Parts: sequence; structure tokens; C-alpha cells
Amino acid sequence: MKEYDHKKIEKKWQDIWEKKGIYRAQDKSKKPKFYGLIEFPYPSGAGMHVGHIRSNTAMDIIVRKRRMESFNVLYPIGWDAFGLPTENYAIKTGIAPSKVTKQNTDIFRKQLKAIGFSFDWSREIDTTDPKYYKWTQWIFLQFLKNGLAYKAKMTINWCPKDKIGLANEEVVGGVCERCGMQVEKREKEQWMLAITKYADRLDKDLDEVDYLPQIKLAQRNWIGKSDGTEIDFKIKGHDSVIKVFTTRPDTIFGATYLVLAPEHEMVQKLKSQITNWSEEVEKYVKEVKNKTDIERTNEDKVKTGIELKGIKAINPANKEGIPVWVADYVLPHYGTGAIMAVPADDERDREFAEKFKLPIIKDYKKAGFEDFGKRITKFKLRDWVFSRQRYWGEPIPVVFCDKCGTIPVPEKDLPVELPKVKNYQPTDSGESPLANISKWVNTKCPKCKGKAKRETDTMPNWAGSSWYYLRYVDTKNKKEFADKKNLKYWTPVDWYNGGNEHTTLHLLYSRFWHKFLFDLKLVPTGEPYKKRTSHGMILADDGTKFSKSKGNGVNPEDVVKNYGADSLRLYEMFMGPFDQAVSWNRDGMVGPRRFLERVWKISQKLSKNSSLSVLKLLNKTIKKVGEDIDAMRFNTAISSMMVLVNEMDKEEVGVKDYKKFLQILAPFAPHITEELWNMLGEKKTVHLSLWPKVDESLLEDKEIKIVVQINGKVRTEIMINVDESEEEIKKQVISNDIVLKFTNGGEVKKVIYVKNRLINIVL
Repeated sequence: MKEYDHKKIEKKWQDIWEKKGIYRAQDKSKKPKFYGLIEFPYPSGAGMHVGHIRSNTAMDIIVRKRRMESFNVLYPIGWDAFGLPTENYAIKTGIAPSKVTKQNTDIFRKQLKAIGFSFDWSREIDTTDPKYYKWTQWIFLQFLKNGLAYKAKMTINWCPKDKIGLANEEVVGGVCERCGMQVEKREKEQWMLAITKYADRLDKDLDEVDYLPQIKLAQRNWIGKSDGTEIDFKIKGHDSVIKVFTTRPDTIFGATYLVLAPEHEMVQKLKSQITNWSEEVEKYVKEVKNKTDIERTNEDKVKTGIELKGIKAINPANKEGIPVWVADYVLPHYGTGAIMAVPADDERDREFAEKFKLPIIKDYKKAGFEDFGKRITKFKLRDWVFSRQRYWGEPIPVVFCDKCGTIPVPEKDLPVELPKVKNYQPTDSGESPLANISKWVNTKCPKCKGKAKRETDTMPNWAGSSWYYLRYVDTKNKKEFADKKNLKYWTPVDWYNGGNEHTTLHLLYSRFWHKFLFDLKLVPTGEPYKKRTSHGMILADDGTKFSKSKGNGVNPEDVVKNYGADSLRLYEMFMGPFDQAVSWNRDGMVGPRRFLERVWKISQKLSKNSSLSVLKLLNKTIKKVGEDIDAMRFNTAISSMMVLVNEMDKEEVGVKDYKKFLQILAPFAPHITEELWNMLGEKKTVHLSLWPKVDESLLEDKEIKIVVQINGKVRTEIMINVDESEEEIKKQVISNDIVLKFTNGGEVKKVIYVKNRLINIVL
């Protein structure tokens, strides 16, 4: 019989599966449905490294088992392809982003197919395809129509060298992480989405879904719901009040000063009364403007602040005047942008008070909030800054008309396609590169037919990924983003797995879009995903992240070539617990490969029937593997199959039982199992065969090994039938040849039996 040759086997079956379309989901089926989802990849020029495929492999194992359990499975794939990396590459090389995207998706597609994932490739999507982003633009227009999309002036981080706006995370120590240039703050009109209107539902509805506890916690921390009290502090000699939000109104008697965010409106309003305005305060306020929120709230940073001299606030609890400060650690958009400081009870307030020699009242009476304020709920969540001054993104479908104002592009004119350009460089003004294309910018107003200009900002790449799972259910639809019947059948997603890094913003944004579409009666459920899990990262062999700049990525194509896709899949799942980070070790590939070679060799020594020990262990393994897949304990599932193969190596294995083993191994190693299944005379694919049932009668051990002691010393071990009575077991032990040898005719005084563990014979 031929040797195990993964190169021939894997390509052969990948071609057959694709030709027969065995992984295609059926939109109309009497079977129960199962929708398994992974985060669709961002296709970079470097292709995938082995860390990218952990999530795909895990969900592939789950959906393969579901197919064998008679579910109609949807396991789709696509490309999240708009965004800055591709645009930067285009600027660097002069190759159009659309061409770069095609090259990259071709590489990724080839790699994914080589690993044998059971994606329904007929539903492949690409966020940069106008046929797809037409519907992203359409959804934006619904936000606009319903008052949830609006324009507002925002302060952004601006890199004068790269001429781009930066997210807070892209600013490190006040400089651009890309080029090291000092970052400036600029005022810019930005499109916003009013996600805050959904804050309470986004928090509350987490109770309705099956998400890992740490995922729910990440969501709730970002939403930041706080029940507290808003208290008015009057300004001495002024009509205005400073509103303070606190979750501890009972500590008001211990409040010895107020702290405002430097951007707080009262700072400017009171500047004529601030005696140190020009010497200290104005300079401090300007300095703070160039710091990011992350820098300002870093717990390790040195505390800074300036007293607003000449200003006193009145503590409403004791009517005493207290000083007012500005400090960078208070942010304008958290709470009310003002805090009452209680240094006796708050560590940060105490550190600040000690540094600036402010009073600390250690013994003060507690109060109830009914006396000084009103009960309200606040959220940390801010509205979503939705526009980007980039080229490679979905054009925002509005025009500006001097006569009619901001006008949405009519739905019949969607998509508003990106024009082809030669220059992707950002502009000096901070506008998108699209602003330089006058032929595209200048247009007619859809309302009055007069002169108008297009919006030149584009959407963030969060936009296309906020609803992609809905398009998968009906990718070819030209009349709507998805057919209502398909949406009713397939959604919500039954199980969504992805990286830990995407369990906050991406998840929050897609939940927000879904709830908005639900309110418009465009989707049938209030939540997009029933179940959300995440996996730990695969790190380089030195414990660091894989990165292009370090050149430490491991190309899965090389691993597949040398060891086979099935070995790679097994190794990725066997490395360690799925929810934990693990380091890649090429030497670790040897074990899974040898395991598969042993599986292959066992197929050459099959008998008519299996030994009892193989039968029992097989049933236990079927049960364990099934349970472990559903609990994402992939490493222990593989370990139990390795134990079974060890037993099969030593004992007789029947064809029928070997086939059952191939069925439970099939989701992990789809190619070798399909080949062996076929070699054993099966004409239909193993991947659509029925998951083997557990024979409960074989799970219980009828015979067990117990220890035999004589006068307290262990002399032997014997097998007993657990169904036998205690008296029968004692008789069996006493008459055992080895036991007779040690008792040597001595008088047996007592026989002590500890059930299913030991017998002690006292002479």
C-alpha cells in the first residue's frame, strides 16, 4: 500500500471539494442552520503568517462537526480591504490601491485554500468592491436620514510631515509613531455617528448574549455606564455654576477643591476674573491641547495643574469657598469635564493635593445625594468619529450646495465610486487626496441641479466590517443589502470567533449598526451574534509578535509544503489552550506529522473486529472529542485521539471502528481522513457523513483493577467485575493463585474490602 504523501492527497481533495461544492450553504433547507463566522482578514502584501490562521482553523473544526451533525452550515469568507496600510503602500510604490488589493487577495485566497478550510467560496465578498460598498453607503444614508449622522468640529491629532490625522493610539509621547514628528492639534469638521444614543441598549443587551465574560467586560468598560449624581457648584461673585458628576455624592463634605479639564467652557468664560491667566493658565491650556487622552490619563505620569487664582467655588454642603484648578488628567468628555476632589478618599486626588499642598479633611460626615444634586446616568462612550481624510475608503455619499446645504446622494445614484487617481499623497490643508480631483469634486446638486461639491472625506475601514456578516447571507443581491427571507433564516450568527483585540471597538460598532438596522425593521434580531469567543495570539518563537518589520513571520505555505496542511492544522490546535497566547516552534510540527503517519499505518493492519480495549477507548474518545470541540478545548481533543492511536497500534482494530475514528479526526485533519475513508470503499465524502454516536454501555468500565494487600503489604493487583457482590469478589481474591502463595495456608482472620479500590487480607 502507498505511503502517506500529503502533497498529492491535499491538492487532490481540495480540487474535488471545490468541484463538487460540498461546502456550499443552501439558502433553502429543512435542516437546522448553523452560521459560523470568523473576522474576515485584512489582505496585506506579505500574505498570511501562521498566527493568522488559528481562528480559521478553530471555527473550521466546529463547522465541520456541525455539518456531520446534519446542520445546514454557512461558513463564509471575504476581505476587509479598505484602509491605511494599502494606501501607504500605494504612496510608496505608485501602484494603485485597487491593484494592490487584488494582488493581496489573490495571495491570501491561495494560502487559505491550501490549508483546506471549508469556506463557502461562492459567497466571497470584498469591502472595496463598488457592488459591496454601494450598500455601506446606503446604510450611511439611513443614519443621515434618521439624524444619527452629523458633522461637528473636532480637535484631531495632526502630523505635519505625513500630513494626516492620527488616532490617539498612533501618537506616542506627543510624536507621530510613524515618522517621529511632533504632533499638532487641529480643528477639523468631521462626520460623526451618534452611537451614544444606543449606549444604554449596548450595555443592557449584553445580558442577552453568550459572550465570554472578559468580552462582556471589555464592552462594558468602553461603554462606561455610571449611575451617579450631578451637583451644582456656584462660582463666588459670578452667575455661572460648575456642574460636577460624581458616583460618591456622600463624600461632598470632604471635597476641598474642584478640578476642570483645561478645555472646559468655564475656563474661557471666567478668564477675565482669573488673575494669573496670562502668566500661567493660558500657556498651560495650550500645552495640554497637544497631549493625547492616553498621555493625559497615564497613571505613571507626573501630576500637573494650575490654580485659577481669583476664582472660588462654593461647596453646597458647607457653603465654604474652595479653590478651582485646571489639570490635564481631567478630560472634557468624561462626566461633565469637572470633578470635586476628595483627597481623603481618592488616591489620585490625594497625590495631587499633597503635591500642591491642598487641604485634606480626614474626618468628615457623610451625606445623602437627595440634599445636593440630582440622580443621573452617564456614559464614557463618545460619538463615533466617522470620517477620514484618506483616499482608500468608501466615499461619503453627500454633496454640498450653497443654496440647498448638505444633500444626500440619491439612492439610485449609488455607489459613489472612488475615482482613479495618480497621486495618493495627502494635502497640506489636511483634506483627503480626493479634494485635488476637481473633475470628481465638482458636481450638480441632486435637489436644485445647481453647482455643488462632493464630500471628499472617506469612511473608516470599520464601516465595511460593521455589517459584512449580513451581506454573506445574500451576496449577489442588487436590490437590497440582503433578502429578508435569507436574513430571517440565517441570522443571528450562531458563533463568532476572533482575536482579543477586536472584542471592543469592532464588536461594539457592529452591534450598534445592527441595532440601528433592527430599529428600521431591516434585520430580524436585536443582536448580530448569539455567541462570541476569542483566541490567544500565536507569537514568534522568541515570544514577540510576528511583524513585517522584524521579518519574523512564518509563511504557512512553507509549513504546508514540508509537513502538510493537516499537520499544520493539528499543531495550531495542539500548541496549548485556545484562549491563551502561545509561541511558535517549528520543531513542534514533528509530533503532529508523526501522529498522522501512525494513523495512516494503522489503516494497513485492520481486522474484522476491534479488541474490547479499543472499543471502550474509542467510545470514550468520541464522547470527549465531541465535548472538547464544543468547549474549544482543541488541544485535549487531539491529546485523547493520540492516546487512542497508541492503543490501536497495540491491539486489533476493526474496519467499522477505524472509520468512526476517521470521522472524529476529520474536522482536524480533513485531507488524510478523506483519502483513507475513500480507500476503505466509501464513495461519499467523510465530511458529510453522520458524526458517530456514543455507545453508552461501553463508557462504563465493567472490569477494574484493584490492589490486593496481605497484612497491609501490597502483593498483587487483580481484575474484578464491578457488578459482582462483595462476597463474590472476596472469594475470587482469596482463591487467586498469587494470593494463595502469600497466605501459604495461614488462617484468614479478616478480609477488608474498599469498594473498587483494594482488598486487605489479615492473617
